[in-house]
Amino acid sequence: MSNKKKNRFITRLLILTVLAGAVVFTIYSSFTKEKHDILKVGDVAPDFALVDLDGESHRLSNYKGQGVFLNFWGTWCAPCKKEMPAMGRQYQVYKDQGVQVLAVNIAESDLKVRTFAKQYGMTFPTLIDKNKSVMLAYNVKPLPTTLLINPDGKIVKIITGEMSENDIQGYMEQIKP
Repeated sequence: MSNKKKNRFITRLLILTVLAGAVVFTIYSSFTKEKHDILKVGDVAPDFALVDLDGESHRLSNYKGQGVFLNFWGTWCAPCKKEMPAMGRQYQVYKDQGVQVLAVNIAESDLKVRTFAKQYGMTFPTLIDKNKSVMLAYNVKPLPTTLLINPDGKIVKIITGEMSENDIQGYMEQIKP
């Protein structure tokens, strides 16, 4: 075999080996990947514990008996920037009526989240899902996504996209104990 043919053969063999490895990896990953059921209205909201910007731990199950306005967001998200002030105003109205807001940031730095929270006057618990485990458990895809959780811990509504202040007020009214 000439040197050219030998080099071409080795190159093809390497390419086939890499492709075969990629196929095996893809199949393996799809079978071993942790599966999360898609949440729907009526399901019990999965429990989680995250730490807020003050270092205080918040466990969803500790809010049983209260309505929870669970909002997933990011500092780069334009609709999130628009709805945060409205969420803050409505939180001030509804917090004493048994409605809590938990704002879950998706894996951004403490500094970014702290700066954003200060800029937008976030007075409700601001949590950071550092390893995206809560985001995965709730199957959050677009940001913002908000789940309304009633006092019994069941999901009553899943909202994707920006909400107006009137929307937020109506949603908080729905989960008020």
